[in-house]
Amino acid sequence: MSGAKLYPTVVHMLIDAATMAPDREALVAGDERLSYRQFLNCAIGFSIELEQSGIKNERVALVMGNSIDICIAMFAAQMAHNQIVPMNPMYTEHELLPMIEDADVKCLIYDSSNKITVEKIASELNIPHLIFIDTTHGRRLTEWVATESLAIPTNLPSNEELATLQFTGGTTGRAKGANLTHTALATNMHQCNSLQKARMDIERVLCVMPLFHCYAWSVCLYNMVNCRGTMVILAKYHPQEVLDAFGNEKITIFAGSPTLFTGLMNYETFNQADFSCLTKSNSGSAPLAEELLVKWEQTTGTPILEGYGQTEASPVISFNPSDGVRKAGSVGIAVPDTEIQIVDLADGKEILANGEKGEIRVRGPQVMLGYRNRPEETAESLRDGWLYTGDIGYLDEDNYLFVTGRKKEMILVSGFNVFPREIEELLFLYPGIKEAAVVGKEDEYRGELPIAFIVAVEGEVLDVDQLRTYCETKLADYKVPVEFRIVNSLPKTAVGKVNKITLTSMANNNAETE
Repeated sequence: MSGAKLYPTVVHMLIDAATMAPDREALVAGDERLSYRQFLNCAIGFSIELEQSGIKNERVALVMGNSIDICIAMFAAQMAHNQIVPMNPMYTEHELLPMIEDADVKCLIYDSSNKITVEKIASELNIPHLIFIDTTHGRRLTEWVATESLAIPTNLPSNEELATLQFTGGTTGRAKGANLTHTALATNMHQCNSLQKARMDIERVLCVMPLFHCYAWSVCLYNMVNCRGTMVILAKYHPQEVLDAFGNEKITIFAGSPTLFTGLMNYETFNQADFSCLTKSNSGSAPLAEELLVKWEQTTGTPILEGYGQTEASPVISFNPSDGVRKAGSVGIAVPDTEIQIVDLADGKEILANGEKGEIRVRGPQVMLGYRNRPEETAESLRDGWLYTGDIGYLDEDNYLFVTGRKKEMILVSGFNVFPREIEELLFLYPGIKEAAVVGKEDEYRGELPIAFIVAVEGEVLDVDQLRTYCETKLADYKVPVEFRIVNSLPKTAVGKVNKITLTSMANNNAETE
């Protein structure tokens, strides 16, 4: 495999960056700027604190928004031989508690984005270590910025150790944590650089994607440390702030999603933004329409390179190369040392020819060890050394991958996975509901939106506004159905199962059931 150096762990990657370019700007958030020397110093200082507190070889949950602090926390916790568990700070107690319990977390690092909920969960689960980060006027993980250079620990994590437990949705409605090793993360970073070559000591990436998500920590944070670049962090998405940052921070790489690109291109000042330093943009989570690809390239003078990944693959599987053929509608070619095959949908054993659609399966060093505490789902996803993605697609004559659908029922909302079963099980607990089914409806801006079809118990009258409020208290905003359709019955298959294909068609055509 060609490209930049392959490190044993991402911790080694940060140490090397700070050694080779100590004064190079590493992290930017508003007026706050950290060099690589300062970044490493803070990571070492906090890792020492964790170890001295007995937080070593444990799982450390991070429930934090985008900030310099979450970057320090990630590297510090891993440096202290812990497995980090990044969590969505938008999640409710209903969503967070089972994941934190399943992970057997011993330390929670959190900020004000979800403080009350996190502390309530910590009390319920008797979590021994709580570290509250107050980015406004309290504890910060930048307290070691001015300290003289701290000694690099001699006992660094090994490549076989678990580095990250990244939760993703489960087909049963329960979230499941993918066990990712240091080897998987560091290798995937090296693989990505082979197709998406980054210039050493030059690149500046704009990160508005959430850093608890594998896409952001891979394509933004780890990518910049790998090439000794600068990551400019935006705490929240606002189109004008994003557009201003391109010129103000001389951004060379932008990592976005279809929703972000669509929103920016539809914003009134898009054509006035300064894209003079931009060289390329990356997009993942869902395909971009060809007209949007063309519009972005015409306005910015630079391409959007689409890729494909899964949490279970640390996460990148394929990319359109930065130097080579780009194909609109395709998510590119496999990263080095990775095999992609298309197999039949029945049992996944027959390898299909190029051009034929089937399930995408993947094999490579970046694939997870398995799901924590989920032996049955691990056995279903990992078979004979292959990761069965649950996605449907095909390879063309040049082995470029095209993703055309999903074998699973997952709904993709603005790049976030939404699993219908989770919403359905919540609805079944609501008084007066006899049946419930959730499907995705196509949306030009967000990709898909969840729609709930509900059958009431005979004689019961359901209030849609109350249903919505109930879901809003239990689910992150993007999981809450945008429509609650009260119907007399749900369409069924010949064997009596709810016919999701029919419901999806009805949702997209605004049709009603019988």
